Amino acid sequence: MAREPPLIAVVDDDPYVRKALERLIRSAGFAAETFPSGAEFLKSVVDHEPDCVVLDLHMPMQDGFEVQAQLARDHCAIPVVVITGHDTPESRSRALGGGAKSYLCKPVDDETLLKAINSAMAA
Repeated sequence: MAREPPLIAVVDDDPYVRKALERLIRSAGFAAETFPSGAEFLKSVVDHEPDCVVLDLHMPMQDGFEVQAQLARDHCAIPVVVITGHDTPESRSRALGGGAKSYLCKPVDDETLLKAINSAMAA
């Protein structure tokens, strides 16, 4: 059952990116929560699952690929929108192959990200 408004999680180690994306997501009418690491995000999904996660690929300790893999192992069906500042064909293929609904490059265009979030939740 979908929440009103839908809850979007942002996982990115850069505090400025987290804050900017949180503001954008809230301005679009969504609820938002942010996490500085994949580990903190994964701990949170034990208690509740967001309607979508915007996930950075390149973070220290546990990268976005590992977060995607853990979600799959835990059978979490949270739609994932990947964002990255280090685009490579291999990263794109691996992220999409791991179940990401969208793969976007930083800096992320606001409208493109919001469309990707809506599309991921509708899928």
